[in-house]
Amino acid sequence: MRVTPLPVETSSPLIETHDLRMTYRVGRGRVLRALDGVSLAVQAGEVLGLVGESGCGKSTLGRCMLRLVRPSGGRVVFDGIDITAMPERRLRPLRQDMQMVFQDSYAALNPRRPVGDLVAEPLRVHSAPGGGRRNGVEIARRLVELMDLVGLPQAALARYPHEFSGGQRQRINIARALALSPRLVVADEPVAALDVSIQAQIVNLFMDLRDRMGLTYVFVAHDLAVVRQISTRVAVMYLGAIVELGEADAVLHHPAHPYTAALIAAVPEPVARTDGLPPPLRGDVPSPIAPPPGCRFHPRCPAMRDRCSVDPPVLRRLPDGREVACHYPVLGAEPDLMPGLPAFLATGPAAGRPRH
Repeated sequence: MRVTPLPVETSSPLIETHDLRMTYRVGRGRVLRALDGVSLAVQAGEVLGLVGESGCGKSTLGRCMLRLVRPSGGRVVFDGIDITAMPERRLRPLRQDMQMVFQDSYAALNPRRPVGDLVAEPLRVHSAPGGGRRNGVEIARRLVELMDLVGLPQAALARYPHEFSGGQRQRINIARALALSPRLVVADEPVAALDVSIQAQIVNLFMDLRDRMGLTYVFVAHDLAVVRQISTRVAVMYLGAIVELGEADAVLHHPAHPYTAALIAAVPEPVARTDGLPPPLRGDVPSPIAPPPGCRFHPRCPAMRDRCSVDPPVLRRLPDGREVACHYPVLGAEPDLMPGLPAFLATGPAAGRPRH
């Protein structure tokens, strides 16, 4: 199964970042660089998968793109409008077009309010498309539509979050995110806390909603099987920077960066490991407070050379269109670095969905 980009009328990105930086002061003279010069563009109808180990900056990037936090430097441009330093008063109308689905489905919902109130909140806060407030009849009608859209019964509107399973609560969060018919949805590890069987249902729901509503996703995940099922492109992050960016098939089946290859090699296989695979990652992720000089991945890289420890690589385009930040990328049509991966993906969360 492959997800294909939806047709778009313009080549202008729906959202793009330029040299985006996010830093936090963590003590006297110490700075944590959560994002360090991230530049990317997402076209309308795309599904960009953001992958990497915990602490690499994936979630921070998603929040900066939606201006839930203001970046320390660089720019965020949504539909041609620079929203980086836009005052909240001016940003508020654009928030209808940008929504987020969080990982913790229970923490994202107020346990003291019924589902109907929670899903209706954005409808009450924001104006109707023609201006003015929505009346009770309009809101009630939209709530029924949203429940049907995410596969929940109308009776769910009168119940409270604790009465639902984790998968059902995530459906409620998705309904609330879609209440205003946004154009962009950032999904931050939306299936990470769910059982595998429930993950399949939620992934399929995301894909169906994309087809029906023409949504654009930035899908944050660490599970490569999920990323492969839903993404049209993949961005691999390491210590606050993108190290590989390209079409999902190319990145996940023919990785050019050693870090990407190591992530793939770490995927649990249904069969025993075969010879010739890259070794699994060694050591822990270095601290973003004091990252290594040169290539930040070089202390863990099995292919490290002298240049890597002193010369920081920049993201550059390869002949196949991918962008890779590595002095010695794997070039050309290489065989799959992990022969067992296609079989693993074939049994992944959305394996039963028809091919696009």
